[in-house]
Amino acid sequence: MLLATPLDPDAPEARRWLEDELQKPEYQNAKPTAFDLAMQAIRDWIADLLGGAGGVPGPVVTLIVVLVIVALVVVAFLVFGLPRLRRARRTPLPLFDDHDVRDLGEIRAAADAAARAGDWPRAIEERFRALVRGIVDRDLVQVHPGTTAGAFADAAARPFPSEAGSLASAAAAFDDVRYSDGTGDVVGYDELTRLERRIAETRPAGAADVEAEAVR
Repeated sequence: MLLATPLDPDAPEARRWLEDELQKPEYQNAKPTAFDLAMQAIRDWIADLLGGAGGVPGPVVTLIVVLVIVALVVVAFLVFGLPRLRRARRTPLPLFDDHDVRDLGEIRAAADAAARAGDWPRAIEERFRALVRGIVDRDLVQVHPGTTAGAFADAAARPFPSEAGSLASAAAAFDDVRYSDGTGDVVGYDELTRLERRIAETRPAGAADVEAEAVR
């Protein structure tokens, strides 16, 4: 049997033996992954950049590579992760206690339609809702069941302190037409419309997240 075993294979036979051996699982599992190759390429690149400065110890290069990877992950999260999180939160929150989940465009359109029809109570109510929706959608104020117009105005005055008086007047106008059978008028509607547009174009001051406490 020993004499029958070829101990001196020719080149093709030796190549075949080597290929068969390398196909074994223990060799395949030891192959570097695409991630390993990418990390090695980055490490080599950084090492080449630093090599001109007299050489840098291997652990230092490894640390730099890790820091670069962490920075890339953070940048990728900020660029791609946060928009997804924001979109995930974009389901409209109900306003006040009547389960109003219309978006800003729909509420503005309803206010414009009511104004064209001369229905000032409805127009004022819808324009105030547009004001609330715009601020809530910017994550500047949070509303909860039981939040009143006055509580919302107080909370919204924190990111928009220069509009505190106008916000309080707007809340009073909303309460008047919604709860006190107020008739409203074009002057009140126009003031509220200008306020809603000013705030939509104004950068908030202070904290970016102010919560309106529920008022019972």
